[in-house]
Amino acid sequence: MPPDAPTPETPPAVAPVPLHRRWFAYRVLLALFLAVVALDQASKAWINAHVPLGTYGPPFRITVIKGFLYIVHVGNTGAAWSMLTGRSVLLASLAAATLLGIFFWRRALGLRDRTAQVSFGLLCGGIMGNLTDRLSYGHVIDFLDFHFGNYVYPTFNIADSAICVGVLLYLVHSLRQPE
Repeated sequence: MPPDAPTPETPPAVAPVPLHRRWFAYRVLLALFLAVVALDQASKAWINAHVPLGTYGPPFRITVIKGFLYIVHVGNTGAAWSMLTGRSVLLASLAAATLLGIFFWRRALGLRDRTAQVSFGLLCGGIMGNLTDRLSYGHVIDFLDFHFGNYVYPTFNIADSAICVGVLLYLVHSLRQPE
């Protein structure tokens, strides 16, 4: 037997997969990630340019559907529903750690699956959109203001929507595919 021939104890050497092929395996996740970040940041740039910060009521808020949907400009230093208000550095650190964790545990999370890629593309894009705001402005720019009768839903943005949809989709996927 030649000296470099595999024996039953040693498996044959496997050539490493080129970097571009490994990235291609996550193409849906990466495409959604980039799309969410771009849409989120473009919408926030428009808000910054056209609606003064701190504008929650007339005369500067924009009425989209009277009594239901308004465009405002609010700086949120907290998380969802203004939890941990004033803790932008902590929240930015948690966001960065979450993105790193998802990257390092991508195999355990099953991110080669198409539905998981959609879920995490939305989730990671939303996290990055809000993280970009925290690093750039010290707060997250929120602007979608919904009213349901006397109830006013907490103001949010595109990144927040992507995070919620991504988490919900992954939960449904996990319940359907428990492995």
